[in-house]
Amino acid sequence: MTAAPAPKAGAADNAAGLAGGGPRSTPRHVAIIMDGNGRWAQQRGLPRAAGHKAGAESVRRALQAATDNGVEVLTLYAFSSENWRRSSEEISDLTALMRYYLERELKTLEKEKVRLKLIGDYSAFGGELVERLERAVERCADNSRITLVVALNYGSRAEIAAASRRLAAKAVRGEIELPAITEQAIGAELQTADLPELDLLIRTSGEVRLSNFLLWQAAYAELLFLDTLWPDFDEAAFTNALAVYARRQRRFGGR
Repeated sequence: MTAAPAPKAGAADNAAGLAGGGPRSTPRHVAIIMDGNGRWAQQRGLPRAAGHKAGAESVRRALQAATDNGVEVLTLYAFSSENWRRSSEEISDLTALMRYYLERELKTLEKEKVRLKLIGDYSAFGGELVERLERAVERCADNSRITLVVALNYGSRAEIAAASRRLAAKAVRGEIELPAITEQAIGAELQTADLPELDLLIRTSGEVRLSNFLLWQAAYAELLFLDTLWPDFDEAAFTNALAVYARRQRRFGGR
């Protein structure tokens, strides 16, 4: 695994620092762009669906590693708003995998006290799957050991635009003044408003871009780009990513 250079500082302290404890060596909030399922399958002469299924196993391992290491929130980019451009067969495979994962893993999420949260416009997946997703969220709502955030039909630009529209509508109605539309106000309108600040964003498969994922939230996060394909991302890879994070100096623009 190799890591590309990433920013070491930001303009504002993270939640732990603001609380007076200083930056944490373990990130509170880790996000992952899970990339490389298709290439993993291609290298093995397997259909892309096999890569997605192998990637689902990596989700389990990443969640376990995050829990074991004291991470509070793990956010996973499961389906972007751009993924609808893929073939109908692959989209069908992905949605079938979501159903399979929910059926197989829901009891485990409950047992392990994992809170489940969804971001993105997941209503696009249709009534039956939406009902399953919302039922899973409801059943895990009181869990508090770790929060698993799954981004489904998510696009960061759309999220920011929607937040801006809501604030503009409030201003038109006279509920707020224009100077009240601040960075903090926009952040409070995002779907991640109830989560800790994003500390570490990981992308697998060697691609070095954010692909419209958590653009606002990642403004001062540490970025880590790995050559590892997502199905090969295991507990050791997650632990190594945390070690890289711990070695970085997050000065947040202070010096």
